[in-house]
Amino acid sequence: MTFDAVLMVDWSGGNDRGLRPKRDAIWTCLAGDTPRYHRNRQVAERYLTDILQDHAGRGVRTLVGFDICFGYPAGFAKVLTGSSDTLALWDWFEARVQDAPTANNRFDLAGEINARLPGVGPFWGNGLRRDITHLPRKGRARAGHGLPEHRAADAAMKGAFSPWQLAGAGAVGSQVIMGLPLLSRLYADLFAQAPADLMDRMLDVPPNEEAWTLGIGFEDALRKVMSQVTPAR
Repeated sequence: MTFDAVLMVDWSGGNDRGLRPKRDAIWTCLAGDTPRYHRNRQVAERYLTDILQDHAGRGVRTLVGFDICFGYPAGFAKVLTGSSDTLALWDWFEARVQDAPTANNRFDLAGEINARLPGVGPFWGNGLRRDITHLPRKGRARAGHGLPEHRAADAAMKGAFSPWQLAGAGAVGSQVIMGLPLLSRLYADLFAQAPADLMDRMLDVPPNEEAWTLGIGFEDALRKVMSQVTPAR
């Protein structure tokens, strides 16, 4: 498959970063253009929705790369949602994540998820001053939750951080929790634009939570692929 455009997205789980561009923030870059700074997730999502709708309307085949995990280690989606389908996992988080420019519920939600599972964990790393029930501050405090520490993609890449870690240097877990709802909404928005007679010709939808590429591919003008650009680390 070839593409007419490539768009890279450097995502973040943090709060609003202000008007002046910061390094540790959300950035996007359309190949051939200047990188674009987005002060928060709400601003970035509006931009992504607008540009992808425009591309879809003009039949521009676009590869969109996100630096977030598209799922979790094997078994988690099934335990959480009752299905191993990637889209079910995305939709679960989309329905429960509360997000505003200066606050979100990612740590509390992680604690609630941990409470559903046996033992302690798998999520860890509380970045808030207040304690959160069922969310340990240290990874070594976890035990008996029964899930792998890494996805297959992460295990194959030396130094990759686990998506269970939500806070601390190098942590990627927060941006995953805050990114899956975006993927759910983008997918729904682009899928809704497909002509009715193409609805049964969707290609390359991954069947399990370890997948890290999602093709929203149609045999006619509309073709988009969203992909994790690397295992987040």
